[in-house]
Amino acid sequence: MEKILVSACLLGQRVRYDGGGFDPLQQLLDWQAQGRLVVVCPEVAGGLPTPRAPAEIPGGQGALVLNGERPVRTDQGEDVTQAFVRGAEQAVALVRQHGIRYALLKARSPSCGNVENYDGSFSGVRVSGEGVTAAALRQVGVRVLMKSRSLSWRPCSELAAVQRRGCKAWRRQASSSAGIRCADTPLA
Repeated sequence: MEKILVSACLLGQRVRYDGGGFDPLQQLLDWQAQGRLVVVCPEVAGGLPTPRAPAEIPGGQGALVLNGERPVRTDQGEDVTQAFVRGAEQAVALVRQHGIRYALLKARSPSCGNVENYDGSFSGVRVSGEGVTAAALRQVGVRVLMKSRSLSWRPCSELAAVQRRGCKAWRRQASSSAGIRCADTPLA
């Protein structure tokens, strides 16, 4: 059975920086009941508490954090880079342990974002970029999908192949309150 790595907050776990979680999609709950999901919050896995101060990457590029070229800082200036890197390492370890090829992560997170991220100014400005965990997963060949409330989605070709092997097809309309898409799959 193909397993998927999923951000814990997407299953309603209250692990977000503000102590919140999200209402899970029924498809995720179904897959969880079938044992298809491996769940992680990289920030908590890296040792950060819940709730915690908001954090951003200057420039929004998680790969630069992994390369030691950029820090992850809280809105108070605290350097939390090592916790983010440890969380990414935990996610990579889970991927290797379970043979995972796909991850469904929370959009615009300094750990999990994979299409855009906040720019590090804590002003709400978004830039093209990815979080630390998303970058680490991509570097080991995992296909990272994004969950966002504001985007409709279409499955990428690899996820369509997973669906053909027994998963219910995911289809949402543009008016949906939740969406999933691949970083390289344009919206229609």
